[in-house]
Amino acid sequence: MNNKRNYQMERFACTTMIVGKDATKDGSVIVAHSDDDVGDERVIYVPAADYGEDAIRQVYYDDASLGHKGEYNATGLRRYIGKSRGPGYDTHEIDPNTKKEYEASKALGHIPQVSHTYAYFDSNYGIMNEHQLSIGECTCGAKEHPEPKSGSRIFYSSELSRVALERCKKASDAVDLMGNLIAEYGYYGTGETLLIGDTEEAWVMEMCGFENDDDDADDKPNGIWVAKRVPDDGYFVAANEFRIREVDVDDPEMKYSNNLFEVCKKKGWWNPESSDEKLDWLPTVSWGEYSHPYYSLRRVWRAMSKVKPSANFSPWVDNGYTTAYPFSIVPDQKLSLADVASIYRDHYEGTEFDLTQGLAAGPFGNPARYEKNPDQGNTFNLNEYQAKGAWERPLSIYRCGMSWINQSRRNMPDELGGISWIGLDRPAATCLMPFFVGVTKLPKAMETMNLLEYDEDSAWWAFNFVANYATLKYCYMIEDIRLLQRQLEEESFAAVEKISIKSSRDELTTFCSDNSNKVLEQWWKLSRKLIVKYNDGCITTKDGAMQQVGYPNRKWLEEVGYYDGPTGY
Repeated sequence: MNNKRNYQMERFACTTMIVGKDATKDGSVIVAHSDDDVGDERVIYVPAADYGEDAIRQVYYDDASLGHKGEYNATGLRRYIGKSRGPGYDTHEIDPNTKKEYEASKALGHIPQVSHTYAYFDSNYGIMNEHQLSIGECTCGAKEHPEPKSGSRIFYSSELSRVALERCKKASDAVDLMGNLIAEYGYYGTGETLLIGDTEEAWVMEMCGFENDDDDADDKPNGIWVAKRVPDDGYFVAANEFRIREVDVDDPEMKYSNNLFEVCKKKGWWNPESSDEKLDWLPTVSWGEYSHPYYSLRRVWRAMSKVKPSANFSPWVDNGYTTAYPFSIVPDQKLSLADVASIYRDHYEGTEFDLTQGLAAGPFGNPARYEKNPDQGNTFNLNEYQAKGAWERPLSIYRCGMSWINQSRRNMPDELGGISWIGLDRPAATCLMPFFVGVTKLPKAMETMNLLEYDEDSAWWAFNFVANYATLKYCYMIEDIRLLQRQLEEESFAAVEKISIKSSRDELTTFCSDNSNKVLEQWWKLSRKLIVKYNDGCITTKDGAMQQVGYPNRKWLEEVGYYDGPTGY
């Protein structure tokens, strides 16, 4: 693996979930995703559009796949620059690095355009479209991560998700479409898990690319994939490791690429003659977990344990190919949107892995653990790479750029039934804001963000500032954050329930704009409150200025040598 991919490792790190319609309290299908990197965190509204008979749809390189590639002009600062996705992307912004206007993105290739495309919310992956089709994602290591190639490998999961949202209303149709695009135009980049849900069902689709071994086949499109439907009463979670296992050709709720068995046999990844067992997708196409042991599986364990504590899942397994955690589980109790949010906000509190405890958490219980292994090797293959050290990887990680929890609600008009609850920056310190898929635009603050420029007109910077500032005195400040978080989210939950089923798209747009403006105003107010209240390590309130509180953790004081300090002559 080259150094650039090692440098980008922290970007390949998301957690994604599905809750089936019979497993939710309100009967909605939930698809959720945390985008665990910080780059271009804008949320853009892409409007519906009509096209002529001979129109084409350009396909662009995704920086989320294998990192920055200057030849395609896609970077962590701007995933796409151009006119084909509406005014949110056609901004004529100035690049802080060059002091010149951002140059337009350069296409890898193109496909025939359809006569009409649907409106959708877009980020580093497509989020949700106007017909309640919903997407979630996480990166998974594969045995091979081929480079993009014009003409034969032009799709990564990000662009696949966007095309699916542009063209499909149903999850099963979206799986079929993306599978056909991989077959016809090829797949590049890392392995990927995409979740696709609608008002009735949800599917898990996992994919990877491969290098053509024959020189004369170098221009042949390539890529393989499998998909499996999540039961209606099921809960599914994936965390940077493939979760589909045996491929059952007789299962009507499984799909797979036509070339799956041929490719896996030809690559030497699967030998059907040596075993009567079905093809096991995970060990066939990948090395299991990446980065370090339990980087993925600890999150799967924690999420499943919170959803189904009666199962008493063990956090310890024999290896990265374990079957200890089922593909899906039936929750002990039906889940609400708030329940899903609480899973994403977890740092293993109350378990043996609690990141708010111990010397590394400091005196104020800070769960952030900043990563950068000094011994980088082929971190996608733990058979070759042996980590010299590691932190536990929590569900809510300091470098999360944003998250969403999408609700697809049946028996409602699409424009009202579909809601994307978006939280900017890390889940533990954000506030979910609802956006109906029937809106005609998104607030400018949601579409504004540049990692190189602190901007109080940007919604993302409000949440990022509060989350980072809270690490100075975490156990105190997080309580202030949670108090406002609960208040504003409960107000949003209640307000959404009161929205009239007869609301027009303009009325939905106004509601979402007013609500997000209220949240942002309160969050900026919170930032100023935290600066004043926790000034110079003290606590200042109306009841007293600069009250010294010292360090609340006696054990930490003992471990860092406080009691060995100068107490006499």
